[in-house]
Amino acid sequence: MTGLLSWLAQPRADRGIRFSRPDGDWDRWSYARLARLAHGHAAGLTERGVRPGDLVGVVLPSGPGFVGTLFGALLAGATVSPLAPAVAFGDSDRYAEHLASALAAMRPRLLVVDGASAPSVARTAADAGVSTVDVADLPAEAATPVMVAPATVALLQFTSGTTGAVRGVRVPRTALEANIAAVRDWLEMTPDDATASWLPVHHDMGLVGCLLAPVVTGADLWLLTPAEFVRRPSRYLECFGRAGARLTAMPGFGLAHVLRRVRPEQLDGLDFRQWRAVIVGAERIPPATLDAFAALLAPHGLRREALLPAYGLAEATLAVTGLPLRTGWRQVSGPDGVPVVGCGGPVAGARITVVDDDARPVGDGVVGEIVVGGASVADGYAGGPLFDGTVRTGDAGFLADGQLFVLGRLGDSLKVHGRTVFAEDVDAVLGTALNAPPGRLATVLGLVAGAPTVVVHLEHPRPEWLPRIPGLVAPLVPEADVHVVPVPSGTIPRTTSGKPRRRQLWRRHLDGSAHPPRGTAGPVTSGRGSG
Repeated sequence: MTGLLSWLAQPRADRGIRFSRPDGDWDRWSYARLARLAHGHAAGLTERGVRPGDLVGVVLPSGPGFVGTLFGALLAGATVSPLAPAVAFGDSDRYAEHLASALAAMRPRLLVVDGASAPSVARTAADAGVSTVDVADLPAEAATPVMVAPATVALLQFTSGTTGAVRGVRVPRTALEANIAAVRDWLEMTPDDATASWLPVHHDMGLVGCLLAPVVTGADLWLLTPAEFVRRPSRYLECFGRAGARLTAMPGFGLAHVLRRVRPEQLDGLDFRQWRAVIVGAERIPPATLDAFAALLAPHGLRREALLPAYGLAEATLAVTGLPLRTGWRQVSGPDGVPVVGCGGPVAGARITVVDDDARPVGDGVVGEIVVGGASVADGYAGGPLFDGTVRTGDAGFLADGQLFVLGRLGDSLKVHGRTVFAEDVDAVLGTALNAPPGRLATVLGLVAGAPTVVVHLEHPRPEWLPRIPGLVAPLVPEADVHVVPVPSGTIPRTTSGKPRRRQLWRRHLDGSAHPPRGTAGPVTSGRGSG
């Protein structure tokens, strides 16, 4: 068997995955039981016409069915493509549009759904000429274990859609195995190192880092759904403080959610001394959030060095850089004086270059576009161009002392007096000055009729925030037209990994629809910053 499927040869009965239940308990599945389920699902998929090289779409939430279908499709020799369930979107029309776009790129042989997702998937799948099967109708085990030669492309994983329509990234089996090996090497993972995660399993960080890596390692895993983490983040912390989990990953807004919802007294009795790694990635990381998270949990044993800022992207399977264990993160002053957190050096097999507009490498401390190469780079987009072993990420950053410092998306920035200002910089300044949680604001930048323009979207803002914003923006973007747009909580559009969809917000502004939706917290205000 390949490295990705090697655990299926002798699956352990004493290790496995605990899936959270709504009643607060856990549903434990040993790896031996999950292996039987994977073989059963492989047989069921084969009976329904799936052949080696076909693509199987998986529209399932975190649970045994997802794991069984994922590995069942791989055992059947198919490429597997996890897709977000409708609950991840909330808006049925937007979900239908997303699903139709994904199906057009995938062209799957079959979609595996469950009872909850079937109604929202059925019509779009039928319009695309794609058949669906309920995961409950796939066998729970097979009379004869199924093992077909694995497909060259193991995953078609979709980008989070920060810059527009989602794109399917073709991840070869060799790239997937290389990235899993790099993550395991980086975190020193052994079968005794349990992981806990609340991340969506259809997204690269949740799928590769927090599901596949522990499963291939044969380590215990606790899985919550994102909704459960939102409702009760203390339950997630209990996985480490009571159950003994040691490894995890999440975006910075996950740390911020813990800080908002968890009170110090809720941590009584928890012991985090064995919690070795909290990988923090997917978005620019506010240093103050790292400091506050470490301070909240330090009295119960969490070491500051356990926080590991990292950088990655779907086009490189997942991990590209990460702070080494036991070193401690640091920050430097960015080009505009805004603090930037270091995301460590390349993981095993990865290469990082920062280039200028003419694709020429730049020196340390010089801002440019991040270019990624190495064994984990995917081979291209579905229906699109192939990669040449490297990926131009569209992210801006710089290298210093062997570490990568990430500033933001190149498309979410503005040239001001010969320097580049990033939307993330403005977010960081406003968040600090207003003491606003990171998830409640999103800035977009651009030119309107040749004039620099800044649009600040604030979810349910405090009234006293609004008049301060033009003055806070002015030092970064002098003489800009500043528009402040209050909106209701939860209405800033975001990717599946929680990043603001800034280009969507910018188009909304250009279309003249930047006024607040119904039920807004207040009127749009405008002003001009004076630098």
